[in-house]
Amino acid sequence: MKVPDSHYVKRGHSLKPPFPKGFKTALFGLGCFWGAEHKFWELEGVYSTAVGYAAGVTHNPTYEAVCSGQTGHNEVVLVVYDPAVITYTVLLKTFWASHDPTQGMRQGNDTGTQYRSGIYYEVDEELVLARQMRDMFQLQLSEEGYGVITTEILPAPAFYYAEEYHQQYLAKNPDGYCGLGGIGLTPE
Repeated sequence: MKVPDSHYVKRGHSLKPPFPKGFKTALFGLGCFWGAEHKFWELEGVYSTAVGYAAGVTHNPTYEAVCSGQTGHNEVVLVVYDPAVITYTVLLKTFWASHDPTQGMRQGNDTGTQYRSGIYYEVDEELVLARQMRDMFQLQLSEEGYGVITTEILPAPAFYYAEEYHQQYLAKNPDGYCGLGGIGLTPE
């Protein structure tokens, strides 16, 4: 897949490795990847973001293939961040606050396996943090009358970059559609 050399919003910051020494990556699926990417690139300490596909069975899938539901892939955002400036915990809070993690294979009007909620961790410490925050957030959600969190928490799978026109889409198309929205709660 052809990927731009530079981030459209964070000019001069690469979308592809190698990234600056000491920086880490995180991978999240929370519905439409256009809105998900926008939520993360705004955070201080985030060096770069890119949208793509992960957690499916097809190598190098296309958008059309993913939308068919036959690849099993999720629309995801790759977040490259400086852990000296922003923590994985802050990224997780942004993840949980930016969508409804109880909707299963959808987010708002967007339906299909590619819109599921997912956290794809790199190391065991991230797994522990993700599970702890999920469990604490479930208590909050239950108190507010929401159902069970359906977020999958899996080891980071292969990440396949989405087509060039999807990268930083909402910056290039400010009036573009995005069905992503939180529910007004942030994990405590």
